[in-house]
Amino acid sequence: MKSLVLYLPGVLLVYGALFAAASPQTFTGTITDDMCAKAGHSQMRMGPTDAECTLACVDVHGASYVLYDGKDVYMLSDQRMPEKFAGQKVKVTGTLDAKTKTIQVNSITGTK
Repeated sequence: MKSLVLYLPGVLLVYGALFAAASPQTFTGTITDDMCAKAGHSQMRMGPTDAECTLACVDVHGASYVLYDGKDVYMLSDQRMPEKFAGQKVKVTGTLDAKTKTIQVNSITGTK
């Protein structure tokens, strides 16, 4: 029993760090697809606008929706919600898995 009491503070610190690391964050960027994220849509020409090209790349080529912040590309766990924001600047709230650069999406809202 005495040894359990000695380890308890360490265990609580580890669990506390895990919960703190998993708290939702807000990311700002553009909803695009993983084929055109950094290169832009001008090369693909799948539609006259970035939104139409994003939708076509996902529909026709099997691309995935991603968030591009101008520097990094983040995969999105939810592939339905981003469709209505294709080509738009948004705020994505969710939890980031840094290893896979995937955001576990809680919500997406448009920005102006």
